[in-house]
Amino acid sequence: MGGFSWISFTTDYGLSDGFVASCHGVIARLAPEARVIDVTHGVAPGDVARGAAVLAQTVPYLPPAVHVAVVDPGVGTSRRGIAARAPGGVLVGPDNGLLPWAVDALGGAEELVELANPEWFLADVSSTFHGRDIFAPVAAHLALGADLADAGPAADPATLVRLPEPVVAVGDGWLEAEVLTVDRFGNVQLAAGGETLEALGQHLRVGGVRAVRGTTFGTVARAAWWSMWTPRAARRSRSTGAAPPSCSR
Repeated sequence: MGGFSWISFTTDYGLSDGFVASCHGVIARLAPEARVIDVTHGVAPGDVARGAAVLAQTVPYLPPAVHVAVVDPGVGTSRRGIAARAPGGVLVGPDNGLLPWAVDALGGAEELVELANPEWFLADVSSTFHGRDIFAPVAAHLALGADLADAGPAADPATLVRLPEPVVAVGDGWLEAEVLTVDRFGNVQLAAGGETLEALGQHLRVGGVRAVRGTTFGTVARAAWWSMWTPRAARRSRSTGAAPPSCSR
C-alpha cells in the first residue's frame, strides 16, 4: 500500500493541555514529511457519537489520508484498537463506534486489522493514552507507506462495533429525528436527510414553535427557529442552540 501525505486528527483532548501536541510530536518524529489536519479537539469528553458525526461529516472533504480519531472512554480496557482501509483513506482509532460512520462516508471498509504489532507502537504504552502511544505512531507508519497487514491480524469488517442507528420516525405530516450535532452557531443537525424535511412542506412547527423556511442566516430574525436542508442533512437553528425533539407541518 502506498503512503499518505496527510494525516487528519480528531479527538476530545481539548487544547488546554499538551495531549494534542504530544501526538503531533510523535507523528513528526516518525513521519516528518506528513502534514496533519486537525479536524477538532473540542468533542465533549467521551462523547463518541458526537465525534463519530463530526468525523463522518468532514472526511469526504479531506484529501486521501490516514484519519486518526480518539474519543476513547474505554482506553486501557479490552476494546480493540483498529485500522480500517476504505477507498478514501485509512481510519485509525478505538473500536467503540467512533469510526464506522466515517468508514461508510469514504466508501466502506475494504480491509480491517486489529492493531497488535508492538513494533509500530511507542516503547512504553500507557494504559490511558493510546492516542499518543499507539494510534499516532500507527498513523505515522501508514503515512510512510507501511503495509496495513503488518499492523496486526486481519479482522472481519462486519465485526466493527457500531453505534445504534440514529432515530428517525416519519408520519403523516410529522418528523421525529435524533440530534446528531449542535455546532457553535446553534445549528442543530438531525439524522433525517434533507429530502425528508422537504417533503413536510414550507410551514413547520418545531416542538410547538413555528419555524420558517430559510436559505441563509440573514433571511430570518435573530433567535427565531428556522429550517434549511441540504442533500446531506436537515437542520434547525436558533440562537440558543437548543435541540428540537420533533417537527411537524
